[in-house]
Amino acid sequence: MMDKSAESKVVGIRFQPLGKLYHFKVFQMPDLQVGDYVIVSTSRGQELGKVIDFVSDKVLPSGRDIKPIKRIATSQELVVYRTFQKRELEVMIDCRTKVVELGLSGVKIAEAKFSFDGSRLMVFYNVEGDEKVDLRELRKLVQRSNRKSRVELRQVGPRDVAKILGGMGACGLEERCCSKFLTEFSPISIRMAKAQGISLNPQEITGLCGRLRCCLLYEYDLYVEARAHLPKRNKRVITPVGEGKVVEVLPLKQSVVVLLEGDRKVECRKDEIQPYEELTALKEKAHKPCAQHGDTDCDCRRE
Repeated sequence: MMDKSAESKVVGIRFQPLGKLYHFKVFQMPDLQVGDYVIVSTSRGQELGKVIDFVSDKVLPSGRDIKPIKRIATSQELVVYRTFQKRELEVMIDCRTKVVELGLSGVKIAEAKFSFDGSRLMVFYNVEGDEKVDLRELRKLVQRSNRKSRVELRQVGPRDVAKILGGMGACGLEERCCSKFLTEFSPISIRMAKAQGISLNPQEITGLCGRLRCCLLYEYDLYVEARAHLPKRNKRVITPVGEGKVVEVLPLKQSVVVLLEGDRKVECRKDEIQPYEELTALKEKAHKPCAQHGDTDCDCRRE
């Protein structure tokens, strides 16, 4: 059994299977276990979440206001929750039908979600392009079909849509990373592809969501650390077989490809090369007369 001692007063809760982890305090619930469903108060009202883990409040940022768990969900509440879950697909299809009827081109309904007691219905959608679309009529029609629930329309990004819809990844995996294990999205930039030497062809670095692939982040820090100890491209270096220019950097091999005179290329390890500027500076210092004695080989230069 998991230790729920005095230090374990905080639990991590998710409201979606792969959603963000939120923290709540626990008071007088000795029987609370991982996997239990609980009722908590949020900015959107009461929500039902699943306990994922017990954490120590010492690892949380100081001064953070953590709300308490209200109670463990009852079996009746779970039955009601699952009943509304079964209606979500039907509602989503109905919303998509209404979008077509209203002629709302570019609007994509991704998902419909009821709150655990059915008091709220959240419809998640995405709009192609940057144009604003008036969805007031759509909301009215959806509200008319679901009178007992307060309807909310929430716009989400292309990555969120891909996560909701699932499907095969652009790399060939049977399930996309975002639908399989990613709980939140991190910023991705073209710089990450460049650092890893990946082709900048859009087909190579773009996911099915139309955005840069999330996997560009996975090994980025490793490449940055490896490149930090190697000269950059176009830098001149001294190799065991002569002077040349770096034309390719191989971070994971900790080596570089150097172009020598006569268009000859050689691959050299990090410990086999020396920066040209550094060697030139040492030579100049060695041949510069001592300011005190006027001699290039006086004893004070060796100290």
